[in-house]
Amino acid sequence: MNLKTNLIQVEGEQICKLTLNRPDAANAMSSELLDHLASACQELMHRDDVHVVIISSSGEKSFCAGADLKERAKMSQEQARKAVKRIGEVIEMVANLPQPVIIEANGHAFGGGLELSLAGDIRVFSEDSLYGLTETSLAIIPGAGGTQRLPRLIGESRAKELIYTARRFNGKDALAYGICEYAVPHEEVAKTAMELALKISANGPIAVRAAKYAIESGRSLTLEEGLVQENIAYERTINTKDRMEGLTAFKEKRKPHYQGH
Repeated sequence: MNLKTNLIQVEGEQICKLTLNRPDAANAMSSELLDHLASACQELMHRDDVHVVIISSSGEKSFCAGADLKERAKMSQEQARKAVKRIGEVIEMVANLPQPVIIEANGHAFGGGLELSLAGDIRVFSEDSLYGLTETSLAIIPGAGGTQRLPRLIGESRAKELIYTARRFNGKDALAYGICEYAVPHEEVAKTAMELALKISANGPIAVRAAKYAIESGRSLTLEEGLVQENIAYERTINTKDRMEGLTAFKEKRKPHYQGH
């Protein structure tokens, strides 16, 4: 089978790299690619041995061009509605992964491609590649989380400007706007993403997952309610061997060796 995504664990590490694999179509989200991406997410949900996920793409120019418009043009209105819903569902699966997700966007990302990026936890963009929620230029709107995640990330006014104008911007602008955390030369995107993944995976995996849960679950709550969620997440770390290993390593002035237990 010609897989439209590849899921490979980095040798010797608790890191998995999930690669979009349609370079001949700018890694656009066809129905087949979405099915393969969903399958990979379902596997990762249950992989306690995977501490960090990197989402990357094959090819040199495009991270993801968004929906496969050639496929979409052949659909009925009802099929198109289902296709938009499917993209949103799969991107939500990415957002709901328990592991930190690093987006390695080493090329252009438009529409659903940027929405996929917004579902990650940390984004590494290429300085000179172009990004944007360009849907209004096609007489539609971002329909896979863009109108909700972008304002929460960078503020309502800037998000409105970018969505209303369908403006494309480069990685440096994305960094200035707060859309990505790193904007580096094209040849350094993969290296930067892996360095981040290694730093994260060196920490207690139960603690990192608990921190992600606390942040995500508290986002729409009051401070008081969010603190309750933080306490629930903290409790997950108390009775772990990793916590004791951390204390012992600190006392012995050595690097801890966490096992996820």
